[in-house]
This record gives sequence, structure tokens and C-alpha cells, in this order.
Amino acid sequence: MQVGQKVRVRGFKDGSGKAISNKIGEVGVIKEEKMMDGGKWGFIVDFPDSSKSWFFADELESVA
Repeated sequence: MQVGQKVRVRGFKDGSGKAISNKIGEVGVIKEEKMMDGGKWGFIVDFPDSSKSWFFADELESVA
């Protein structure tokens, strides 16, 4: 995955709350990469409603 790529949220690992659970199935654009917990890479995703959140790569899927 790379910056500028369209992605769909498949799910999330932790109980981040209702705001994040509402993003499952939504499509957004990766805006930046970020080093996260324990050296894993995460991605900050911008959504059409101007919100953004970060996800691990395995929580996202590429959209053509």
C-alpha cells in the first residue's frame, strides 16, 4: 500500500470505539505512512467526510 492509494476498511483489531467501527466498508485515500505499535507500519486514511484515522495494512484492502 502506498500514499495516494484508494482503500476500503475491512475491519480493525482493537476496540477503538463506535467512530471507527462506522468506517468499516468505507473507502478513503491513504495520506501518509506512520510507524505504529511494535514497529509495524500503519496508514493514515482520509475519508470523503473529511475525517481521518489510522489503520494497520491488514485492516485495509485496495480499491481499483
